[in-house]
Amino acid sequence: MSAFDNVDGLDRLNIWQGVAARGVQGDVMTLAVIELDPGAVVPEHQHVNEQLGVLAAGSMRFRIGQEERVVQPGDTWVIHANVPHEVEAGPEGAVAIEVFSPRRDEWAGLDRLQGDAPRWP
Repeated sequence: MSAFDNVDGLDRLNIWQGVAARGVQGDVMTLAVIELDPGAVVPEHQHVNEQLGVLAAGSMRFRIGQEERVVQPGDTWVIHANVPHEVEAGPEGAVAIEVFSPRRDEWAGLDRLQGDAPRWP
């Protein structure tokens, strides 16, 4: 197994309707490229994973706990473990880069998306 890969070669995992993730699994963390279709909604949820991210493209309305804002490319966020959060992608969709710790082992059971054009430049 190589230490190197390319985002376009990673499986696109169906997280929610209109939301896909391409994950790189380390021993204790997951790096993910999250692709959101225009207007896609990530419903309120929480998990044991701490989550750090940066928006690479597009825009998102993001609520973390009681704080809400529209994030633009270059904006970052921190979601501590077990804090409720939700997202709605802007009209052009969005691409976010996120890190989760501990790693997202449950993603191994998600459906792989076929035939969709990659968003990675």
